[in-house]
Amino acid sequence: MTNYIGLIRKDPESDFGVDFPDFPGCVSAGSTLDEARAMAKEALEGHIACMREDGEAIPAPSSLEDVMADPENRDAVAFLVEAPDVDRLVRVNVTLEESLLKAISDRAPNRSRFLSMAAREKLARDSMPA
Repeated sequence: MTNYIGLIRKDPESDFGVDFPDFPGCVSAGSTLDEARAMAKEALEGHIACMREDGEAIPAPSSLEDVMADPENRDAVAFLVEAPDVDRLVRVNVTLEESLLKAISDRAPNRSRFLSMAAREKLARDSMPA
């Protein structure tokens, strides 16, 4: 399991906000600390899932020292958020018939995701007892 640093921030008139230095734009909030932590885990899982769908690389977790060295983070409270298993993406070249590639492209704008899903389905079917 991989853990990423979440930063909790609280202004006097706001909920507890959470952001992730390793994932700009991934933010969450909660009215209590417990709710903020739970919502942060959900937000991180969703953000990583979207990155995977888009074929984006998932960053390695930053160190606490690096995160807290940023003056913007000095007033935040750091905590660890468990992320889903992050399997590194690897670029490969494949050879397909032109008509098959066109059919895939017409059906799915993200060909890598389509091929990954098709491979997983085939492997799952092949591993079932007859």
